[in-house]
Amino acid sequence: HVQLVESGGGLVQPGESLRLSCVATGITFSRHDMSWARQAPGKEVEWVAGITSLPSLFRAASYADSVKGRFTISRDNAKDSLYLQMNSLKPEDTALYYCAARSRRDWASLLQTTLYSYWGQGTQVTVS
Repeated sequence: HVQLVESGGGLVQPGESLRLSCVATGITFSRHDMSWARQAPGKEVEWVAGITSLPSLFRAASYADSVKGRFTISRDNAKDSLYLQMNSLKPEDTALYYCAARSRRDWASLLQTTLYSYWGQGTQVTVS
């Protein structure tokens, strides 16, 4: 049974920071590409950032233009965990943030949310 459990969300003021975490169980975490996506009220799911499952020397990350330079995605395979460090938060970052996993594929398709097989329940981030 696959579970992705997010944590770390909360209410912050503009300009502040948050760090989201996602712990995976039921999958071989090191063999799965991982991403963060978000959904604001009344809007579609938006991919935020992704990171490949390759060994660290070859690992690559990718970011949506809206968060590039402010957010950093990382993973710790020893802890089956994914992270999203969010700095300089803006009100438009307010959303439910999801962790998602897929079997290893190419870096260029990290942003395709339809390719992810597993999703968490989400953690709410409110910037106000």
